[in-house]
Amino acid sequence: MSGARLLLPWNRLGLRMRLTLLYGGLFFVAGSLLLWSTYLLTARALTDRFAGAGMKIVTAGPAKTPGAAEMPDLDVLFQRAQVDVNKRAEGVLEEMLRSSVAIMVLIGLVALLLGYLVADRALRPLDRVTETAQRLSESTLHERIALNGPPDEVKRLADTFDAMLDRLHRVFDGQRRFIANASHELRTPLAINRTVLEVSLEEPAASEDLKALARALLGTNARYERLIEGLLLLAQSEQELDTRKTVDVAQVAGTVLEQIRLQRRRRPLTVHQDLVPALALGDPLLLERCVFNLVENAVKYNVRDGQVWVRLRQEDGWAVVTVDNTGPAVPPYEVEDLFEPFRRLQGDRVRSARGAGLGLSIVRAIADAHGGAVTASARPEGGLSVTVRLPRPGS
Repeated sequence: MSGARLLLPWNRLGLRMRLTLLYGGLFFVAGSLLLWSTYLLTARALTDRFAGAGMKIVTAGPAKTPGAAEMPDLDVLFQRAQVDVNKRAEGVLEEMLRSSVAIMVLIGLVALLLGYLVADRALRPLDRVTETAQRLSESTLHERIALNGPPDEVKRLADTFDAMLDRLHRVFDGQRRFIANASHELRTPLAINRTVLEVSLEEPAASEDLKALARALLGTNARYERLIEGLLLLAQSEQELDTRKTVDVAQVAGTVLEQIRLQRRRRPLTVHQDLVPALALGDPLLLERCVFNLVENAVKYNVRDGQVWVRLRQEDGWAVVTVDNTGPAVPPYEVEDLFEPFRRLQGDRVRSARGAGLGLSIVRAIADAHGGAVTASARPEGGLSVTVRLPRPGS
């Protein structure tokens, strides 16, 4: 039922136009009532006045005298006069009706114009609130509406919105400080542990058992470093972008593929690329991380002698990056869960120590921060197909 209401033409109009039509409609209703009331009262007054005059003519008429010249009958004269009076009264009423309708239409058009101006004046504070809300982002939360005027409903709405902005500003400031402090406090102890373990491995007097333990601890330390780095990057990706530049995604993808080729792999893979120049607007470092995570995820969760396809194209104002890979079969109903933090598939993905389950989460956070979107689908022969759409400059 609510969906049907939304489809009504009245609900498709804006509030300003609805108020304008409401003002004009009320004027036409009131004008019509006034017009017909005046018409009926005038018609009644004319009927009563001229009917009374006709009766006086009958009573005041001279009587016929015998032998007088033949004169028209008084009844005939009265009827003729009455017909003439009725015609004149009807003509007056018709002329009054035509003039009233023309004047009402003219005044109705003026009323619509005045109604639009009044509605525009009344809704101007709401437009200011809307423009401020659309302009605000994390980097401009210091702005306020600061509406001046009487303490009416619109003023209370603007003050409530300003108070909400104050709370949001404090929350975002606290979140930024937390990320900065956590970045330092979490990375420093792990860096110290890594240094101590590397020094112990270089110690000539260290036994083989101690070196084996140090290598195991180094692996654990490296996993925690990757986990912390992924969490911090995920938190930063969900923030408002501080840098927006025009970036050629083809160059970014080329750099990422070169980095992937230099990495040591446990399985032989073939990487195919089909890159065309495509521009996107955003943070170059985050975009590089987005593409890197896509390709790294396709390489990690693959099979021996597997393949990875990296494609880049332009499509309807978007720079579209698609990464396909061979790999284990992925149930279609679990694809969407892969974008949640720490979510991986059963089997190889759940037992894998190669990642923290944040790769695709970071990809989605970066795409959302750039105003883009990311989708994924399971390939029938195994593996995933992930597509990221990034807005082009000016789109």
